[in-house]
Amino acid sequence: MSARRSQRRGQLQPVGPVVGRVLAELGLDAAERAFRIGQRWVELVGEETASHCRPIAVRGGVLEAEVDSSVWCQQIQLRRPEILEALRRELGDDAPSDLRLRVGYTRRS
Repeated sequence: MSARRSQRRGQLQPVGPVVGRVLAELGLDAAERAFRIGQRWVELVGEETASHCRPIAVRGGVLEAEVDSSVWCQQIQLRRPEILEALRRELGDDAPSDLRLRVGYTRRS
């Protein structure tokens, strides 16, 4: 086994930061932003909200998210300014400017 190969084994990295970096390097900035949002989603919106809603994409500066029911869609829509502010604090200039919700998310059991 080469020294280089054994050196890599000793320097394991979490997959999350590596995926984000690769997406950014490939010029997939929107995908990288969506990935970063997904990684921090529970912290940004809270555990209860995150259990009913998940981010799916950033398109044209708009974060698209799926919600598991129309009731939760309305609740999250009411929190829209708060969620967008949390995203601005987290991502700065890379933050989405708006939030679009759609019902259709099926939670895992």
